[in-house]
Amino acid sequence: MGLRKAAAFLAAAMLLCSLAGCSGTGGAPTGSDSPVAGKKVAYIMQMAPSDIFELWSAAAKETAEGLGMEYEAFFCGGSDEAWQDTVRQCAADGYDGLLLSHGGQSYAYTFLKDLTEQYPDLKLVTFDTLFEDGSGQTQKLEGVTQFFQQDAQLAELLLDYLCHTLYADKTEAGEPVNILKVWEGPQFLSSFDRRQAGYARYEEQGLIKTVETVGPADRDDAEASMAEVLSERLAGYEEGEIDAIWCCYDLYARGVYDALKKQNADIPLVSVDICNADIEKMAEENSPWKACATTNWSYNGEFGVRVLALELAGEYDRILDPMTGRASDWLELPASLVTQDMVASGDIDVTSLSTVAGTAYSDRSWMPKTDWMTEALGE
Repeated sequence: MGLRKAAAFLAAAMLLCSLAGCSGTGGAPTGSDSPVAGKKVAYIMQMAPSDIFELWSAAAKETAEGLGMEYEAFFCGGSDEAWQDTVRQCAADGYDGLLLSHGGQSYAYTFLKDLTEQYPDLKLVTFDTLFEDGSGQTQKLEGVTQFFQQDAQLAELLLDYLCHTLYADKTEAGEPVNILKVWEGPQFLSSFDRRQAGYARYEEQGLIKTVETVGPADRDDAEASMAEVLSERLAGYEEGEIDAIWCCYDLYARGVYDALKKQNADIPLVSVDICNADIEKMAEENSPWKACATTNWSYNGEFGVRVLALELAGEYDRILDPMTGRASDWLELPASLVTQDMVASGDIDVTSLSTVAGTAYSDRSWMPKTDWMTEALGE
């Protein structure tokens, strides 16, 4: 073949390859450049869909597909049985990796231990799922990475805001901030217990004083129940006896908010977690809801898929705890404070929090990465 014909043939071949979506050296990176391309993964959430978990899933899907993987999401409506059935079915259907959220503390370890024995090649990453045996002892599963929000930090950010911003004068004078604490008590939910650990540190330092601890009487209708409970409790206090209300969970905080508004009580409210309904209430004029502490739920979903991809690639040494920077199978995600003034415009929702919530909320320095991830995802 002459040089002219060879050049024309090569040009035509390159054009056809371009039209077909091929990539080669020097071309734009695609999912096929990653070692996990073609893998099939799923996100299985025990709860029903919500603002933050749909945000999570959208980011997880984008990340998985960017790495060339197939992605599916399943929400189980709060049913432990449905969660386990879905996990079993996905394993049987040949999924390569599963991102599992909110497995029950009473059964997750035994259930997943049996699953990994039956499907030794299946890779698992869990979120907010503790592993405890029948004696209540913490256990680990070889090759399974667990990650959580940094729950103690979530509690501490709110208390720091109360002590050093809203009530800085009291703190500087050596007086504790009087807190009505909304919590469920020990061993109700592991994440609540970790939040209690952060709360306890402020008590031990004398920065806060807990005047009373309350929780919903009816967990099946926790928001309405919390409104009733708090209305009853507030009746027993004189004005000024409670400086602030700290809530371990935003669902409870919405009930607290309703009680405060109904009684026109001027008591600042702060809570862990966030959703669009919380933001709307915080943005209302003269709202008592002053702050939420949260992680970046879009980043949470991306993080989970990146960790799962590293497991699938066998690169466990690249799975680093964001809080310590060390390789680990127990990871915690950093938290941020969202205050009332950040969302006061009324045009903010969970998808746009990054525009107002400060540098900590948008910090990605702790996101897992490798050269092939950077090539496939662009960072």
